[in-house]
Amino acid sequence: MPIQKALQIAREAELDLVEVSPTSDPPVCRVLDFGKFLYEKTKKEREAKKAQTKIEVKEIRLRPKTNEHHRGFKTRDARRWLLEGNKVKVTIRFRGREITYPEIALEDLKEIAEELVDVAIIEQSPNIEGRTMGMVLAPAKAGKKKVVETEKTAEPEKVTTTE
Repeated sequence: MPIQKALQIAREAELDLVEVSPTSDPPVCRVLDFGKFLYEKTKKEREAKKAQTKIEVKEIRLRPKTNEHHRGFKTRDARRWLLEGNKVKVTIRFRGREITYPEIALEDLKEIAEELVDVAIIEQSPNIEGRTMGMVLAPAKAGKKKVVETEKTAEPEKVTTTE
């Protein structure tokens, strides 16, 4: 349809001629109220923004001398956060001469990862930056967890013996 005819149709309807898809061949235009079109477009963008889930990164701070009991509290919090879908950053801070024994902190981080292996995967392996050693744990996929549960609940096959 010629442009002049399309503009005439839009004026008669007291609406605007809006080019919807300029890249296609031929370009696609629609007769509509442009103000309403922009309003609906921004409304859709706001709804899409609300639907997005933002993943928070929670942090657990420890020291190489943190004992088992206190570390248990921290790992319990980390488990709760991971089940909520947040990432967890585990940081061990060295003070004074503790930096000369990084293997103690590495062992602590490995133990925490082992305790949380059922709900988390290691996203960033333990690394040392200045006076801190840290790793990042991400929530494990829900699909893997369900598969493991179904395997546990499945009844074992009955074996019959014939004599």
